[in-house]
Amino acid sequence: MTAIQTGITAPKTRRVVVALGIGQTLGYASSFYLPAILAVPMARDLALPTWAIFAGLSMALLIAGALAPMAGRMVDTHGGRPLLLTSSVLFAIGLVLLALATGAWGMAAGWVVVGIAMAFGLYDVAFSTLAVLFGRGARGPITGITLIAGFASTIGWPLTAWIEDAWGWREACLTWAGLHIVLGLSVYASLPRSRASALPQAPNAAGGESPRNAIILLAFVFAAQGVVNSGIGTHLPGLLMETGATPAAAVAAAALLGPAQVAARVAEFGLMRRFHPLVSARIATMAHPAAAVALLFGGPALAPLFAALHGGGSGLISISRGALPLALFGPNGYGRRQGLIALPSNIATSAAPLIVGLSLDFAGPTVVLLMTTALAIAATLALLALRAPQSPP
Repeated sequence: MTAIQTGITAPKTRRVVVALGIGQTLGYASSFYLPAILAVPMARDLALPTWAIFAGLSMALLIAGALAPMAGRMVDTHGGRPLLLTSSVLFAIGLVLLALATGAWGMAAGWVVVGIAMAFGLYDVAFSTLAVLFGRGARGPITGITLIAGFASTIGWPLTAWIEDAWGWREACLTWAGLHIVLGLSVYASLPRSRASALPQAPNAAGGESPRNAIILLAFVFAAQGVVNSGIGTHLPGLLMETGATPAAAVAAAALLGPAQVAARVAEFGLMRRFHPLVSARIATMAHPAAAVALLFGGPALAPLFAALHGGGSGLISISRGALPLALFGPNGYGRRQGLIALPSNIATSAAPLIVGLSLDFAGPTVVLLMTTALAIAATLALLALRAPQSPP
């Protein structure tokens, strides 16, 4: 089903992609990427250990994961626009609560609300919204919003740091809250009003594979990659220093992560979209093992190559998370399936920074790289067990 077949013209398609891309950039910059800049001043002001701030984010991710199936069903029934609008309000409330916190309980309350907002307003709901609007033609728009949102850290980290340095961490939270009300509500209000209809189911979904088994395999793939990408991404400069890179070299190499993610998404949009999403997904899961081999055998001199390969795989897998379930099962009931697939992935993503951090401290970088490589290879094997379905008539 193309954008034209859904009654949405090409210019309107671009407006939808831009609106969702801006909304996703805002959502990730003000939630997932926030503690990287504000954890230290928040902890100092609230008389808490720094890890407690990151624990708040982990709690928010767990809440988002638990609510993912419900959110998916709501998009299937009502379309994504109402849920995305609600998420902007909830993000604003959660960030205001964080700004007003005077201790652990106030901070926890803020993260709880932010977690609900993440369930209603981040990638999985955005992907489901596109599936409702465009049916099988959603792969291109999914790539488009991940391409825009790939700059969430690039925009969010400097802006948050500048506001915190000029006025303080509470003012940074309040600024992001205001942006959700002024900008977030505006871009989501511009989305078409749409309700799910009886969209055709993919014949022979997953190449004859049981839909239940295929969902289990995909849930494992994205959970395994969640550990790899979230764990390595959180600790990348420290991991590279542990392998022998100087602090300056480690930071410079780690800075390649974002550009590599964006470059991979551009390649998917321009070159790889002619292939089935299974191809992109398998390339994505094998990128980290290739990066790990380079770093383990080439040493710190190949740290930039490690960051580039790992970042490219991370960029591709974010597209696969939206495009692959659509290609295997079709748009009918996409939101419900997406929620089920996302549940273990979100839980794994929330636990990964702690797991990888402890492994790095107590076992060293080689063990971390071997562990994450084993997970990525297992994800690749799971993808190889899936086959592309017959093309729909």
